[in-house]
Amino acid sequence: MVSGSCHCGKVKFEVEGAPAEAMECNCSHCGRKGFLLWFVPRAHLRSGTPVDALSSYRFNRHVIDHRFCPDCGCAPFSLGTAPDGAETAAINIRCLEGIDLSAVKRIAIDGRSF
Repeated sequence: MVSGSCHCGKVKFEVEGAPAEAMECNCSHCGRKGFLLWFVPRAHLRSGTPVDALSSYRFNRHVIDHRFCPDCGCAPFSLGTAPDGAETAAINIRCLEGIDLSAVKRIAIDGRSF
């Protein structure tokens, strides 16, 4: 179990497991924000802040619900559905505590082409 938060600490959450790899997407949204995304089953994310208390942003096909803190603007996770229909969470590992980012394998994703 790893803990995470937004920059100001208003959004707190925990995730089962630990990331061995993360997707580094080059789409207009992820590239600008520098996201490193670790995808987990939605049930593995436990938000200490009610999800409805976070702001939401959707773009392109409007299928991913990018949640962010309404105070500091930090986006610690997104919610969506995997191609198989399973509820999924994309965790921005830059918001996790105690993660050595240099030890996490980065997988390049060409999101510009989606």
